[in-house]
Amino acid sequence: MYGALWRALPGPWPVRMLQVLVLALAVVAVCFLWLFPALAPYVPFNEQTVTTSEEPAP
Repeated sequence: MYGALWRALPGPWPVRMLQVLVLALAVVAVCFLWLFPALAPYVPFNEQTVTTSEEPAP
């Protein structure tokens, strides 16, 4: 998959490397700005499963 992407990008290898870095940063930005916030309400990490008791431990 990465080989196909590398061959599809135009230019010599320094230009390709710059394009790959820009594409990777764009993917990370899309994930953090739109994908992860959209999925956050459906992930149960904020639910508490441990309850506290007012009774002292024996």
